[in-house]
Amino acid sequence: MTARTLALCCALALVSACRRDASPETAASAAAAQPAVSSATPGESRLHLDQAQLAEITLETVTPRAAGDVIRATGTVEFDADHTSRILTPVAGQVQQLRVNVGDEVRRGDTLFVLSSREVASAIADHLASQKDLDLAEKTFAMTKDLFDHEAASRIALQQSENDFAKARAKVAQTAEVLRVLGVDETDAASSGALLSRVPVRAPIGGTIIERTITNGQFIGAESTPLLTIADLSTVWVQADVFERDLHRISAGQPADVTATAYPDDRFRAEVARIGAVVDPQTRTAKLRFVVANPKRRLKPGMFTTATLQVAGDTPALTVPAKAVFVENGRTYAYVQTAPLEFARREIATAPSDGGRVRITRGVSSGERVVSDGVLLLRARETDGAQ
Repeated sequence: MTARTLALCCALALVSACRRDASPETAASAAAAQPAVSSATPGESRLHLDQAQLAEITLETVTPRAAGDVIRATGTVEFDADHTSRILTPVAGQVQQLRVNVGDEVRRGDTLFVLSSREVASAIADHLASQKDLDLAEKTFAMTKDLFDHEAASRIALQQSENDFAKARAKVAQTAEVLRVLGVDETDAASSGALLSRVPVRAPIGGTIIERTITNGQFIGAESTPLLTIADLSTVWVQADVFERDLHRISAGQPADVTATAYPDDRFRAEVARIGAVVDPQTRTAKLRFVVANPKRRLKPGMFTTATLQVAGDTPALTVPAKAVFVENGRTYAYVQTAPLEFARREIATAPSDGGRVRITRGVSSGERVVSDGVLLLRARETDGAQ
């Protein structure tokens, strides 16, 4: 063997030995170099987990199920007409001692103003006179009956006094009814004394003065225009529009949540009070009336609102827990398992649902498994792996 051949053999042996010694290191380096995040299809990234990391998350298989649905109806706040009173007067007179202004709170029975009216004075005088006649007729009847019992009065005299007593009672009832029609309380009439023409006009309900069309000293006629309007704002109405296609899923008494533009983070408990009897031929919507509790008077008539109703879905749908879904840069995603230790961030489309779940309309198929708990861990892992 020549010296050249011997040198070549030694070189080959040395290279082979070096390769054998370096193989474990090279394999370890290659394994360490495998990225935690890799690109799959465009717009989708994949995460590679180990067994310890897999144990920290929870998976759920996506299957069709009876899902709830959400109906939203936009509308405005209105006064509750069942708790609103418009103050009218059936007689002419002068407004005196006006005590309230718009925005004032009043209680039932509070005096709003005093009305000075000749017609009222005449009605009060007639009522007081009829009461005096009744007192006299009652005493006469009692005395005549006593005389008759002692054979000191005839039966004809007894019958006459009894008839007079009955007529006097009927007259008092008649004059009292006139006072009622005029809006005069009998107690006020009895205590008027010499001021027969001055009668206090009282609040029929408690609430807030929301309208005033009179001033102190003003002469008013017997008109149908309200002088004052009182509304109890502890409850209000919301009139909202709902599409006709959703009417079959709504019923009176159904609970709802109402949000107002002024208070976007607050929910007000409501109830469907009435469903409109007609559908607008242009918008294909019907009116819904909600009764809304408003104890702090925060909802004010005229405010824009959105009413949300939880209803049964028409067909089974694919749903996932709400915490399985996240939004990033205006897009919605979920983590879908693609292999035992591999997960894909997949863009999805959703629709509102209820019970803490979200309806999936695109991006995930029935039978696939999604991360239902541990999304934050995967997002952190994805961020770390991308750096």
